[in-house]
Amino acid sequence: MSTFTLPRGDAASWYRTQRLADGITLIDEPAIKPFYRCNIWHVRGRERDLVVDFGLGAVPLRERVALLAEREIVAVASHTHFDHIGAAHEFDCCHVHRAEADILASPDNRRTLAEAFLDDAMFDALPPLPYAHSGYRIAAPPRIETLEDGDVIELGDRHFEVIHTPGHSPGGIALWEAASATLISGDIIYDGELIEDAYHSDLDDYAASLERLRRLPIATVHGGHFPSFSGRHCHAMIDDWLKRHQA
Repeated sequence: MSTFTLPRGDAASWYRTQRLADGITLIDEPAIKPFYRCNIWHVRGRERDLVVDFGLGAVPLRERVALLAEREIVAVASHTHFDHIGAAHEFDCCHVHRAEADILASPDNRRTLAEAFLDDAMFDALPPLPYAHSGYRIAAPPRIETLEDGDVIELGDRHFEVIHTPGHSPGGIALWEAASATLISGDIIYDGELIEDAYHSDLDDYAASLERLRRLPIATVHGGHFPSFSGRHCHAMIDDWLKRHQA
């Protein structure tokens, strides 16, 4: 009986970039299947740039994406699941909500969910050698700065407010730019199947976080997975989720 072996991807093409409007670029890993594929968001600012989330980390991120080597960067983890923090250690400092700072400081495979999800089913092509699932480990960033609800990340001409959005995980955050009505939402909401049953998920927290986001006059959402979408669609998805939760 033959066993199918996934092909290996190439390090040079492991990441792809797509420039969107308003100085925002999507970086992702196309060899990872869409459900598991983390969106890495780069935002251009006048004085410094912002990067939200860091992907799997199986291939060096900053070495392969020239955009991330050009200027000073504020690095922010929306939460600490493995598919979002794999390359966080490549930045001198990583910002994360206080409630998950301990996980980022010691990112073991159980608490980051790698133990539960990392296998061939995630991939269309595996990362290049010497990568192996059995050897996957996430390194902690050299320095960690904690974020709190209401903190503001300033890029010179752009300002993003930290919104604590527990539910998917205790320290999940979204970033809100009021001037452009743009929400970088992490995994609290995206246009796909939401994960509500991780070991530290909480449905009541999830509902409260979505109710809070529902009150924002959102124009565009850049989620942790899947394509970006409109604020109108975001509000409709929240309404549907809350109806199901209340039922």
